[in-house]
Amino acid sequence: MKLIRLIADLGLAASLSACMSVETATRNAPMETQPMADASVGIPAVQVVDYKITVSHDLHVSEANLIYPIGDIVWRGDAPGDRYAQIGAIFDEAMQMAKPNVNGALPVIAEIELVRFHALTERARYTVGGVHNIRFMLTLRDPVSGAVIHGPREIQTDLKAYGGSTAIEADRRGLTQKVRITRHLANVLATELMQPGTVQGGMTQYVAGLESGPLKL
Repeated sequence: MKLIRLIADLGLAASLSACMSVETATRNAPMETQPMADASVGIPAVQVVDYKITVSHDLHVSEANLIYPIGDIVWRGDAPGDRYAQIGAIFDEAMQMAKPNVNGALPVIAEIELVRFHALTERARYTVGGVHNIRFMLTLRDPVSGAVIHGPREIQTDLKAYGGSTAIEADRRGLTQKVRITRHLANVLATELMQPGTVQGGMTQYVAGLESGPLKL
């Protein structure tokens, strides 16, 4: 019995040790980091000479006006239309805002591939509010050879979403879902591009209550 108990205790200790060794790379507003080892640590600051944004039509768009509809893309910040093109335009504007602040010596092509873009429905925005949840893959390539310099890495960026009277007042002041999300994405992209390779490959998570980061928007 003592032998069995000893083996069980050793198994429990190993399990706890494994749980305690897992770390998640996170960045919380205002973009604080937890540096960890990465294969591309040490690459110089980059300069974006070109970029590509992919919003695959394999992603499912939901137009259901529910508190939390099931879908890869939930977007109401533009008039009804091509949601794929609308999301692509948001990322394009965010990249244009970020690029002037990314002025390193290493030229790269930045590739962005959308994984998830889940903003608020009308019902959620004017009642409980929530969180804008956006995920995308970021890869940096050599513009001549096409070789991968950094990534691909999944970026998860959450932005607190206004609800009820707060949302109405924000709209009145011009802080629409589209404006806030675009500014937030610009800050996330600027941070990622100014500090490539500073965190562990895999996923980087941003959580922001307000538009925060290196850009003064």
